[in-house]
Amino acid sequence: MYEFAAEPPVEEVVGEGLRERGESVAVVEGCTGGLVGALLTGVPGASDYVDRALVPYDYDALRDLLALDRELLDEHGAVSEAAVGATARAARDTADVTWGLANAGVAGPGGGSEETPVGTGFVGVAYAAPWGSGDSETSVSRYTFDGDRAAVRERLARQALWDLNEAVTRRD
Repeated sequence: MYEFAAEPPVEEVVGEGLRERGESVAVVEGCTGGLVGALLTGVPGASDYVDRALVPYDYDALRDLLALDRELLDEHGAVSEAAVGATARAARDTADVTWGLANAGVAGPGGGSEETPVGTGFVGVAYAAPWGSGDSETSVSRYTFDGDRAAVRERLARQALWDLNEAVTRRD
């Protein structure tokens, strides 16, 4: 799980940023199956900023745990910009944290399509600004990774943490 790690590891970098700001994160993972949560909680003191990490792996779990809209999933699918953005917001709002982080993708070796080939991943980051400010926001990015299933999953997990770190530091 450390083949694509930077130095210092992104999980330490983003963790320090969250701790310094007194902010917290809730994670919802599809494709990465718990790797983001494992990376974050592998850092000593992660309980200062990690609220929860969920791994809802099908539509029913997304609806049950996060109240994701059936029509949204029917129209766009779970591996889509729309669904990942909604999932990041649901993570943030159901946990009542500063940041919601979500990902979904197609790790392979099968399951891809022309629109969403194997190696495709989406990362959503949702920020909760103070109530009434109108400054809450969500961003979603689409990525394509090469490699086998393990490589795609690790790269997507690390990219999710880099995206979170970029969003956190941008708020300075």
